[in-house]
Amino acid sequence: MKRRVLPGLPLALGITIFYVALIVALPLGALIFKAASLGFDDYWRIISSNRALASYRVTAGSAAVATVFNLVFGMALAWVLVRYNFPGKRLVDAIVDLPFALPTAVAGIALTTLFAANGWFGAPLAAIGIPVAYTPLGIMVAMAFTSLPFVVRTVQPVLEDLDPALEEAAQSLGGSDWTIFTKVILPLLTPALLAGVSLSFARSLGEFGAIIFIAGNQPMQTEITALLAFIRLEEYDYQAAAAIASVLLITAFVMLAVTNLLQARALRYTQRS
Repeated sequence: MKRRVLPGLPLALGITIFYVALIVALPLGALIFKAASLGFDDYWRIISSNRALASYRVTAGSAAVATVFNLVFGMALAWVLVRYNFPGKRLVDAIVDLPFALPTAVAGIALTTLFAANGWFGAPLAAIGIPVAYTPLGIMVAMAFTSLPFVVRTVQPVLEDLDPALEEAAQSLGGSDWTIFTKVILPLLTPALLAGVSLSFARSLGEFGAIIFIAGNQPMQTEITALLAFIRLEEYDYQAAAAIASVLLITAFVMLAVTNLLQARALRYTQRS
């Protein structure tokens, strides 16, 4: 008798498809349908308005800076957690997941308190002429805080699974630490880094609760796209809100598609190597 790989596959598959359709496809379909009901001229007028364009620049620019920071700092943090033992390591490892568990509004209030002009971090920074709260820099801080775990948690297991024999072989051939890292370790980490960076950037694009408290929310200056869509919802302009939100949706989909393509190419390269 032919055995199934997964017992109960038809039932499990049916439940999965139903869940995805109900939780993911249905809301996205409603958003696309609402935006499509505008017609191209009205749709283009809304998404290309000066205020919308300014929000795109603020959102995408801040997300890019936050993602670059997370790429460097997140990889360094993952490296330390995997390669070194130190007092409080488990605590640091647990704190990495704090942005996942912490409500984003609470994170926003906490960051605003810390980085305000009279806050623990904000006061010394303001003293040297670097204001954080209610500036684009505050948006970057909030985005970096909420999206850092994506980079750490995608790189960390790959580092743990790396074969030490590869580094030992490179050392026996006279490779320096930098050469071993760039020529041996980094290519193996590239697919995980791409996944972490893409998830971090996508999370930053859609972040809302942690940002609105620290951003200042000034139109044309510190107003993010998600907030602009929310404002249109409060004005009962549902079509405009859907149109603006669709820009974020399309951007996220394109970015994830490009990232998956780059990941596939990187995996083929590492497998050949």
